[in-house]
Amino acid sequence: MNWVVILLVFPQSKFQHIHSAANSKTFQNQRRASFSKTIAAMATGGGKDWKPPHTNRLIEEKSPYLLQHAHNPVDWFPWGQEAFDKAKAEDKPIFLSVGYSTCHWCHVMEHESFESADIGKILSDNFVCIKVDREERPDVDKVYMTFVQATTGGGGWPMSVWLTPDLHPFIGGTYFPPKDSAYRPGFKTVLLRIAKQVGATRVSSLTPLSPLPFSLHSGVSCSVTGPAHTPSPSLSTVNLSFLFSHRALHRSSAEGAQALHMALHTLRMMALGGIHDHVAQGFHRYSTDDSWHVPHFEKMLYDQAHQAQPTRYSMSGDEFFAEVARDILSYVSRDLSDQSGGFYSAEDADSYPTAGAPKKKEGAFCVWTEQQIRELLPQPVTGATGGATQADIFIHHYGVKEQGNVRLEQDPHGELAGQNVLIVRYSLEVTAAHFDLSLPLLKEVLSGCRQRLAEVRRERPAAHLDSKMIAAWNGLMVSGFARVGAVLGEKVFIERAEKAAHFLRDHLFDAASGKMLRSCYRGEEMGVEQISEPISGFLDDYAFVIGGLLDLYEASLDAGWLEWAEALQDRQDQLFWDDQGSGYFSSETTDRSVLLRLKEDQDGAEPSANSVSVLSLLRLSHYTGRGEWAERSRHILAAFSDRLIKIPIALPEMVRALTAQYHSLKQVVIAGQPHSQDTQQLISCVNSHFVPNKVLLLADGNTESFLYQRLPVLTSMTPQGGKATAFVCKNFTCSLPVTSPEELRKLLLE
Repeated sequence: MNWVVILLVFPQSKFQHIHSAANSKTFQNQRRASFSKTIAAMATGGGKDWKPPHTNRLIEEKSPYLLQHAHNPVDWFPWGQEAFDKAKAEDKPIFLSVGYSTCHWCHVMEHESFESADIGKILSDNFVCIKVDREERPDVDKVYMTFVQATTGGGGWPMSVWLTPDLHPFIGGTYFPPKDSAYRPGFKTVLLRIAKQVGATRVSSLTPLSPLPFSLHSGVSCSVTGPAHTPSPSLSTVNLSFLFSHRALHRSSAEGAQALHMALHTLRMMALGGIHDHVAQGFHRYSTDDSWHVPHFEKMLYDQAHQAQPTRYSMSGDEFFAEVARDILSYVSRDLSDQSGGFYSAEDADSYPTAGAPKKKEGAFCVWTEQQIRELLPQPVTGATGGATQADIFIHHYGVKEQGNVRLEQDPHGELAGQNVLIVRYSLEVTAAHFDLSLPLLKEVLSGCRQRLAEVRRERPAAHLDSKMIAAWNGLMVSGFARVGAVLGEKVFIERAEKAAHFLRDHLFDAASGKMLRSCYRGEEMGVEQISEPISGFLDDYAFVIGGLLDLYEASLDAGWLEWAEALQDRQDQLFWDDQGSGYFSSETTDRSVLLRLKEDQDGAEPSANSVSVLSLLRLSHYTGRGEWAERSRHILAAFSDRLIKIPIALPEMVRALTAQYHSLKQVVIAGQPHSQDTQQLISCVNSHFVPNKVLLLADGNTESFLYQRLPVLTSMTPQGGKATAFVCKNFTCSLPVTSPEELRKLLLE
């Protein structure tokens, strides 16, 4: 049978959505089963008295995404041996559906197809049906997404793949509409055709699609043989982080100034745009237009971590960017934080417009009609031109229109008709002049208006919260809180980062094996729950947590976090390093159900773990004196050199790490007592200037501590003349010691 022909019958979906999610809620005894039912009802929109017509075995899972499908009329299995054995015993193909709980088009396909009794019967009778939460199992997702991309030219979620009983894919796609259209067959037609053609032969005798081994291996098999030759750093990329690093290394050049302008302008427009939630803070997932106006409304934890990074403030000195960072961390602290210290994964884009509404709409929780705003903000503002009300001023400033401010082409399903997505249309100065108000008074008026709208929004049906806690994303958020706290000098943020790091060690780290775990879940009575067989951590769980711990050390100067980072790096090397080709695989070798160990070769919504590891290894080599880690960092760069040279924009984080490797890191050692004023002044000087290629160490005189044991040279770095003293070292050579922040600043910016 020619499976290539079958594949060509089904054109690839053009929906290329990005996201993720999953979560908890379920328990194997009967008391907890009722809790799972409650969670499933919330995930699918049912009330507390809701009685589902169907219940499948996903009701026993904890992932919010799997629980969303627990009442489909489909005989779903989670990924595991039970499903694999059934497929082999009955000689049936597997239908694999992959998505995440805040994925809009995953919701659409569920409602259109998986909630259909007719389609559910076709699925259950002809296939072994498996649901996978891509956030719980990124290893499974990556293998089959690589197949879909290689054979169709695109990818996204929901992902739909048909497998042989031995888990080899033979047909793949993404979203399928339920019915046929002029451009593509519907999901029911696809299922019936596959079932008919597969029925003509034994499924177990099928040969996997011939391009599969080549396409999967060639797309991700980065390696190096022989000596590690680091590629030239003369690469370019438009990545914002790279632009800041480029500016820091070329402060006096026109090109450096242009890089800074480009980055700050983009970030300012994002913060003023509708992708920024002006009422309840934080950033939505991404914009659907080129003016950052209409977003895809879900909010992801990892996006908040990236957007909160304080580089833009330390590079510009503009308080606007400091406020943006505070805004994001305030949102995360309020809406994405568990009492245990962990951070939740995401908030959904879809919600019910009103309590009694029959159907969810995208953005319903966030948007406003002009009439609503006028009714909520009727008070006149004293001194405003023409007796303008709060509503008049707010409507003007945020671009609100009577007919709504979303263009038809941005709203293909008509869910935002008549609605307004708030976007700052004028500067504060222009709006103040327009209404003849002082700037302080205008700020007070707009702040009060936002608070009032926030109060009203809290009364709306909330969007679904994915309360799964993922190690990798928590590591990114530890970094975000730590770095903002250090740069702004606000200890409350550093303390929140420390609380999250303790959470990681308490709930997502197995001390007996020294291994990270992937995820845990908010359970009954707000406790932290774990599944019976916890999912082992993947490469990004180690890499992102290690990166977060290094940033937390530099913010708190508690060497305990460095010690844990060193232990995790050793474990990462043991579990994931490719001894033959260099670089790290994304998963371990222990799960035989995963066909291939792959290497992520692209920085996307999250940076690739190899990119993050290049810089972490380099930093750790300076913290610990272990030169083999600097060498390993170079080997990763060599393994990915072809990608870096040909498509550097695919790996902007690795390009930044390459630049650090080329220029060498500066070791900034502060010798002094941790809490003394002169020590804190020098530390503040280091934190207030963006120096991309540096490590900060505190030499407090405790020669028994972790740092002194790893770096005996610190014993020679002592306070001079009774004052806290800074030493700036590079390539094993140190500058003359300095004791004033002004002198230190000059050394940092050289």
